[in-house]
Amino acid sequence: MPALERLGQLPRLPLTLAPTPVEELARLRQALGTESQLLVKRDDAIPLGFGGNKVRKLHVVAAQALAEGADTLITTGGVQSNHARATAAVAARLGLGCVLVANGVPQARPTANALLDRLLGADVRYVSAREERDPAMQQAAAELRAAGRNPCVIPLGASTAHGAAAYALAVGELLQQISAPDTIVLSSSSGGTQAGILAGCALHRLATRVVGVSADDPAPAIADEIRRILQDLGRLLDAPSAFTNVSIEIDDTRVGGGYGIATPESTEATELCARREALFLDPTYTAKAMAGLMALARAGTLKGTTLFWHTGGQVALFA
Repeated sequence: MPALERLGQLPRLPLTLAPTPVEELARLRQALGTESQLLVKRDDAIPLGFGGNKVRKLHVVAAQALAEGADTLITTGGVQSNHARATAAVAARLGLGCVLVANGVPQARPTANALLDRLLGADVRYVSAREERDPAMQQAAAELRAAGRNPCVIPLGASTAHGAAAYALAVGELLQQISAPDTIVLSSSSGGTQAGILAGCALHRLATRVVGVSADDPAPAIADEIRRILQDLGRLLDAPSAFTNVSIEIDDTRVGGGYGIATPESTEATELCARREALFLDPTYTAKAMAGLMALARAGTLKGTTLFWHTGGQVALFA
């Protein structure tokens, strides 16, 4: 059975995930003076749990958890993690328990994603450092198993083979909407979304350039994670060499002061997209990705059609 067919047979959540809109960014194109047609794929518009790429990933990841009989989802992230909020939303919709391990200090008055986590009924446990997150998830899982529960531990960002499979499937969704774009630009951090898009392009034999713009880590670290996820996805699809020669492109020049810290370029991107297109970006991920796209446009290196894959996160504007 071909890998693309195996991909299409993976279990998915019994929740509606309609194709997200593809819109033209004509006024942004005019502002940037680029010849490339600019489009945006609106995964920020996924209805469940304020949307975003994590909800799309969980469409497959949580289906795997259900198939394994899970009654609780456990995951991790920062206090304002989009992934944590998406996991809590999916758990609430499915009637599952949810434990979130958040590194950071609890807010006296929760805002943005932290507020939504509480409204969704998640059990939020705090640790002081990133290095403590995985042990805390395993401890929570052990406690639940001892109580007769069946938890599923979902790694940071749902950046697993199943999470990537959701974005490989999304490439097929995109091709039902438009012809293959010449370039796709997106935010890249834990690597799963970019790995999935790269896999989808490979499976559909597209020559599309995929540019991941780092929100935090150096390019080699993200590229290593993407290679690991692609290897796992290849094994999942019984095609271990399917993604061996995939070209991975990461722009880590937009990180600035680090994770969640705005740069002058990301602030400009946020304001320009809002004022030209009424398109809202988030300060941690998509604003930096759009800053990367804008730099490419102004350098004259974008040709044909360029698609910005909006991965959501705009709830962070209210943090």
